[in-house]
Parts: sequence; structure tokens; C-alpha cells
Amino acid sequence: MASLKFPDAPKVGMVSLGCPKALVDSERILTKLRSDGYALSPDYEGADVVLVNTCGFLDSAKEESLEAIGEAIAENGRVIVTGCMGNEAELIRARFPQVLAITGAHQYEDVVNAVHEAAPPVPNAFVDLVPEGGLKLTPRHYGYVKISEGCNHSCAFCIIPSLRGKLASRRIDAVLREAEKLVAAGTKELLIISQDTSAYGVDVRHEERMWQGEPVRTHMTDLARALGRLRTPQGETPWVRLHYVYPYPHVDAVIPLMAEGLLTPYLDIPFQHAAPNVLRAMKRPANEAKVLERLQQWRSICPDITVRSSFVVGFPGETEADFQYLLDWLDEAQLDRVGAFRFEPVEGAQANALPDHVPAEVKEERYQRIMQKCAEISAAKLAAKIGRTMPVIIDEIGEPDEDGSVGATARSQADAPEIDGNVFLRDVDPGLAAGAIIDAVIEDADEHDLFGVPA
Repeated sequence: MASLKFPDAPKVGMVSLGCPKALVDSERILTKLRSDGYALSPDYEGADVVLVNTCGFLDSAKEESLEAIGEAIAENGRVIVTGCMGNEAELIRARFPQVLAITGAHQYEDVVNAVHEAAPPVPNAFVDLVPEGGLKLTPRHYGYVKISEGCNHSCAFCIIPSLRGKLASRRIDAVLREAEKLVAAGTKELLIISQDTSAYGVDVRHEERMWQGEPVRTHMTDLARALGRLRTPQGETPWVRLHYVYPYPHVDAVIPLMAEGLLTPYLDIPFQHAAPNVLRAMKRPANEAKVLERLQQWRSICPDITVRSSFVVGFPGETEADFQYLLDWLDEAQLDRVGAFRFEPVEGAQANALPDHVPAEVKEERYQRIMQKCAEISAAKLAAKIGRTMPVIIDEIGEPDEDGSVGATARSQADAPEIDGNVFLRDVDPGLAAGAIIDAVIEDADEHDLFGVPA
């Protein structure tokens, strides 16, 4: 009897640029395509079509996206463009007229339809090859969960609302079901992301949905409590990390959950600046919050809380006094993790029309000063952790060296993947795998990273 031979599935390649929210979009697109019978190609050569998920937030990011499109066309020729820069289809087509299709951010159906047209799926493909947790572009042990699209703010330097629209919250039961599946499939760390996590549910008036027999509101605090009840198949509490949390008053309610161990004691808050004049010019929301007092209160409730933020330097109209105000504020705030960006005009942003743009050389000098300030604060905070024993999650196990000892790259609860620092371990059990959560004794520190040994 002749054996049955299934036709080869068409292969899709993916280049994913930009923020974690774009990475989630890429994972969703690939999961749908895989369920439609497509195979994934790790390189240009083997792909029947290549997807480029673009970023359009800054002009430099747009140029990177255009370079990625050009490389994909040169290496493969059959290219579909999606993502934030999809809103600028005319610009893309003017430079690359051979692009097969262009779709905007989170237009999943349009992207999938474009792939179907460019490389039709094989009929009757097996659909049960998709993992329960969906396909992931991140390591198996951590995953991003996007709770909403878009944003209701009109910050002067940002064009996200025009790229991704107004706030559109996902159903809370759908979010919790996705998180539950990820944890059941082996995810040890959930990273909760959106453009404004604190505003989750505002657009649907915090409607209630049923989850595990109980009503839950579409609200950040209800979501946090429900996520804190998830358990891995081994009965462990997964790490749950909140990103892009505007400091609205209700944020105070999640700090006790961190103190109880239900949430990872970590808040990513986009302060962007501290000087009142600059915040007003930026049109930042919640800039009147008594942030320093609240930081002190949060630390009294949860002493191990890590607060990370990012700041823009050289915003139009920023004076030396404004910048010094920011440095003094950082001295008092003592934030654990800080990133800084030089202001960059973005086509379509209101800030471009503001007067008194800061010269490039002044902008660069201020950037260097803020990074130096934050490195000093970070070094002191990390040095204070020497001698402590703390849980860490293993990201990567190294190869044995000449004497047979094995090292590992890990992270503490204070470190989000690919954003913050690492904990570099020596003398680890070579049988450990990525995703293992172990206790480590901290032996040393530098400005950004910790060094230690398993406890």
C-alpha cells in the first residue's frame, strides 16, 4: 500500500521590529498562520513570503523599518508589510513598489488574508500542531500579555493614538484565559503590556465578566488580583510584571498585592519628566500626582518594590533649570531602573511646532548627565543587595568551562527581560533549565547587574 504524502506547507518568514506590543502582534499573526497550516521559516531563503512588522514611533525607527523591508526584498522578493508604519503606505510604496501588501497596526485579519493570497495554504493542513499557548517569539518561560490597544492621551511628543487609535480594552475574561493558557503551557513570567495599563477598562466603563464562577471588573486592580491567583502546573505562583502604569490613584491598590507575593514587586511608570513646565508642554496626564510622597508610601508597604521609568531630555523649551529640576527629583525619587531618550521630532507630533527647540549638542550633554546620575543611583542600590538571598529566574544556561563549572544568566524580580539588568550566576547545576526559579546569594554588583551563586 502506497504511503500517503502530504504536500509541503508554504513557509512564512517574520521580521518583528519595535516594542513588546508589536512582538505580541507578531506572535498572534504567526499563531493564526500556523493554525492555517503554514510552516515557519527561520531565514529568507526558505520562505515563500516574508512578513515585516514595522515600528513607526520615531523617525529613526521608521528608517530601521525601511531598511528591514529593503533587506527582505533583496533577500527574498516576496514581502508583506504590517505594523505601525503601515499607516504610511504611500511612503513605503514609493520606495518599494514591489511590496505585495501593506496593513496597519493590529490588523490581524488583513495580514493573514494577504499571506493567503501571496502563498495559498495547503488544503486540510493539520491544525493541531499549534501549541496550547500559541506560538511565541519569546523564550517559553516568559510571555507578553497585551490587555488593550491604543491610547486616549494626546501627549505632545507621541503619535501612538494616530497609529493605533483610541483605547480599546480586551475582554477581561479573554485576557485571563490567555494568561491561564500561557502558564499551563510552561510560562513562568507574565509581562502585562499596553499603551496605558492603568486605564484598562475605561472605554467599556469597567464592565463585569464572569471568570471561574465569579464576576471580575475590566479594571487593572481586578485583573491584577485574578492574575495573582494563577498557579503553574507545579503549584508555583508565576511572576506577574506590570508595564506602562500611569500613576493614577488606584495604582496604590496593587502595592499590597506585591507585598503579599501575588504580583511581582515591580512597576514600570512612564514619568517622562519631572519639571512642571516641561510636563505641561508635553501634555502629560497625571502630572499633578504627589509622586514622591506616593513612592515613599509604596516602599513602606512593599520595601522590595522596584520602580522603573523613562525620561525624555531636550524636549522643546526645556531650560537648564528644568533639567536640573529633573536631576534633583531623581536624587530624591531614587528610582531603581531608568532609561532616557533624547527628544526626537516625529512627523505628526504636536511637539514639532513648539518653540525653543534644544540644540543637538545641549541635548546630548544632558543625556550623558542623566545617564551618569542614574548609573550612580543604580550602582548604590545594587551594592546594597550584596549578601542578600533572592529568587531569580534562569534565562540561559552556559556551557561548562575548562574546570567543568557552569554559569547562567538570570534575572531578579527587579529585572524585566531585555530592558533591565541581569544576575550572572556561577557554579549552577548543569541540569537546570531556562525558566527555573531558584534562590541565589548575591556576591557582587556593578552599575547595572548583580553577580552571585545558587543558595
